[in-house]
Amino acid sequence: MLFIIVCTDKPDHEQLRHDTRQAHLDYLSGFKDQVVAAGPSLTDDGAHMTGSLLIMDFADRRAAEAFAANDPYNKAGLFENVVIRRWKKVIPAD
Repeated sequence: MLFIIVCTDKPDHEQLRHDTRQAHLDYLSGFKDQVVAAGPSLTDDGAHMTGSLLIMDFADRRAAEAFAANDPYNKAGLFENVVIRRWKKVIPAD
């Protein structure tokens, strides 16, 4: 089942995001078959990252929550907020 994971960075934590980025990307690579889409949210001018948006395929909510809890960004304390919701893809149809 699909889940969206929306993470908002704490203010003034851009250096922590930068320092933890490779560990985060390495962690995601272990879930590459489950990633539908993933990437950072940006400021309006595109100059700075402000959070993360992931659409992932997991067996259940517990697996989605475990994934989010073990993300190196989350473990490092980058996120102010993490929201996990079930998601249904409608468009484009497969």
